[in-house]
Amino acid sequence: MLRLTELKLPLDHPEEALRPAIVQRLGIADSDLLAFSVFKRSYDARKKFGDMPFIYTIDCEVKDEAALLARLNGDKHIGPSPDITYKPVGKAQTPLSERPIVVGFGPCGIFAALILAQAGLRPIVLERGKEVRQRTKDTWGLWRKNVLDPTSNVQFGEGGAGTFSDGKLYSQIKDPNHYGRKVLEEFVKAGAPDEILYVSKPHIGTFRLTGVVATMREEIKSLGGEVHFQERVSDLLMEDGQLTGVVLENGEQLLSRHVVLALGHSSRDTFRMLHARGVYLEAKPFSVGFRIEHPQSLIDRARLGKYAGHPKLGAADYKLVHHASNGRSVYSFCMCPGGTVVAATSEPERVVTNGMSQYSRNERNANAGIVVGITPEQDYPDGPLAGVELQERLESHAYVLGGRNYEAPGQLVGDFIKGTPSTALGEVQPSYKPGVKLGDLAPSLPDFAIEAIREALPAFGKQIKGFDLADAVLTGIETRTSSPVRITRGDDLQSLNLKGLYPAGEGAGYAGGILSAGVDGVRVAEAVAKNMLGLNR
Repeated sequence: MLRLTELKLPLDHPEEALRPAIVQRLGIADSDLLAFSVFKRSYDARKKFGDMPFIYTIDCEVKDEAALLARLNGDKHIGPSPDITYKPVGKAQTPLSERPIVVGFGPCGIFAALILAQAGLRPIVLERGKEVRQRTKDTWGLWRKNVLDPTSNVQFGEGGAGTFSDGKLYSQIKDPNHYGRKVLEEFVKAGAPDEILYVSKPHIGTFRLTGVVATMREEIKSLGGEVHFQERVSDLLMEDGQLTGVVLENGEQLLSRHVVLALGHSSRDTFRMLHARGVYLEAKPFSVGFRIEHPQSLIDRARLGKYAGHPKLGAADYKLVHHASNGRSVYSFCMCPGGTVVAATSEPERVVTNGMSQYSRNERNANAGIVVGITPEQDYPDGPLAGVELQERLESHAYVLGGRNYEAPGQLVGDFIKGTPSTALGEVQPSYKPGVKLGDLAPSLPDFAIEAIREALPAFGKQIKGFDLADAVLTGIETRTSSPVRITRGDDLQSLNLKGLYPAGEGAGYAGGILSAGVDGVRVAEAVAKNMLGLNR
């Protein structure tokens, strides 16, 4: 196979124009092109006022590949296609007496369990929340009726926090083994649209993701795995530095010397249990801030110019960063085009925001986190759980500022910049449910964060015209941008001081989003499989 990069075609090109463009670029007869597939399709938003082409990367099968490569030697955009097929580490030929345990069934836990099941190791999955469809009903209970279920919500349950998000499937992680491709292919196999394999910023959206997750669960079960819901791990069984099993909340013990700990970033009770049991963990940086909402049409015009609203481009996104004069970095986080701001708390009497989009991305507003980076050294130096405690304090105060009924505190951007409490909405109607209570957001975050965000918003307005729109709405607060702890592991992907415990994914501090969490699940599952199958010896 050959890989052809930087092949450009107009946005409105017909599908049948791709083949002749490939033939022309390679300088071959049409009959010499045996097959081709699109590996990637992107566009350059910087060309919004000129010609904005689609830019393709194509994998081709041609006659006499060696001769073609020799003729085109020196063309940096044509070369052999890399081998990106997934290669399993091994498979049990007969059932082993021991079964690995996977704690948590978010993206990391799903892929860890899937890889272990495909290796014939019959994993046992323990998820504290409910299956995805019941979890969806419980989540709507908070959004529509102000009723929180602490065990079944945006954070906890089948699919993890990523289920109630934009379903973004791209990442900037290094992935030399192409595990990301394995993750995407399994999603497609489970019902995700084929386009996630080639568009530059793939996403699934919440409603589609729920069906995909449920299908993957059934695949794991069909391969001999088990998935148990509403089963919270409350303790570990250990002997001389070796993990021997887990204890469930009901007192039941499950024995295994191989446990994948695929926690979400909100598993605060589990973090405390691990710390009490002496498992090595440390505080890590995360970010705090607000959600900002603009009309999606404003973002489309600013980012796409004359191509705003083009059906092949969809809703525009953005990525922004500002280095404030007080030394803090402010950046956009988890941007959700055509989406909504959602109530994302998992604990009573606390308020947390997040962003969500459906596959269509056709809601009125665009939203994103506007957050400030914080560090243990500078902001919470009092031990491994100090970041957790800071989150809890901020979220509890946001609950009070919102009126103690799960409404969120909010403020118009113009008023926030001036330091004036808001009393009435303008052009932008906030999407957060149960509702937004307008006022002053300054008391909701540390002074340095407020100062940095006030400086950043006008700076962002110079990058995206209208970003500092006076009527744009800030909704507080965003605190769960990533895990506040890292359950540190060694090169063998096991805990530094508890053999057999494999910390993984976002909650353990090793991922940040659906794709990277899935990739980490694959990596950790392979390490477990090699150990159980004796492939490390």
